[in-house]
Amino acid sequence: MTDDQPATAKDEQGNSAEPGGTEPARTAKSERTRALILETAMRLFQERGYEKTTMRAIAAEAGVSVGNAYYYYEGKEFLIQGFYDRMTHEHALDARARMEGRTDFSERLSLALESWVDCAAPYHEFAAQFFRTAADPNSALSPFSNESHPARATSVQIFREVLDGSDLGPKIDPELDELLPDLLWLHLMVVVLYWVFDRTDDTERTRAFVKRCAPFVAKIVTLSRYRVFRPLVRDAVDMVKEFVLPTIGRTTASAKPAALADPEVGAKRRRRAKG
Repeated sequence: MTDDQPATAKDEQGNSAEPGGTEPARTAKSERTRALILETAMRLFQERGYEKTTMRAIAAEAGVSVGNAYYYYEGKEFLIQGFYDRMTHEHALDARARMEGRTDFSERLSLALESWVDCAAPYHEFAAQFFRTAADPNSALSPFSNESHPARATSVQIFREVLDGSDLGPKIDPELDELLPDLLWLHLMVVVLYWVFDRTDDTERTRAFVKRCAPFVAKIVTLSRYRVFRPLVRDAVDMVKEFVLPTIGRTTASAKPAALADPEVGAKRRRRAKG
């Protein structure tokens, strides 16, 4: 327990909730309080830095008790997880709207990545503040951690939709089809890293990077569907499964493949393989 952590956290009505216990009921008032605490924390992280901001300071600025703050967020790292969740939700909604009616894979990928840069723009200065902590592989703030799984799963799903909504989706090798959303999420992490250190106006270099990379990635994915490249694709898939995905907490690849979980999906992919 930290020096500013109460023994028991309580909500506005005085209901007790031990840190790590069940999530409070999602009433309209509780949602407003949760959002207020998160927004206050984001502002203080920007102004004071992540390390120097305490839960007590966040509660005081938000006008709530320390116990109330802990009722909604177990600690500062869970506030960052709240930020991740909100950010990925905003990105998913915006990316889907931009991709509506577009079927070219390269265009859909570019739109999804550009959407992330636009949604993240208000948080650029804050991102540099907590990157040092998030870069620690043992930190719960890492995008590769188990704690970040919900936000990561939402983001991976966006790239599943990038592929499935494209004219390239039905033509892709079944083995690559299963893994590609995870690989595209890893590509997004490269964009994020570039974005964090980008100090150009409106992160212009990151935007140029996305415009250059998206068509290049799309070309590589397109080439993978040709039979002559299938052995290379399978070697690459095996290496990623063996060396990359095991380092990511609870990735989609650690669960049953969709082809095993859903017979209809499995049949669809077998038909692709025969074609």
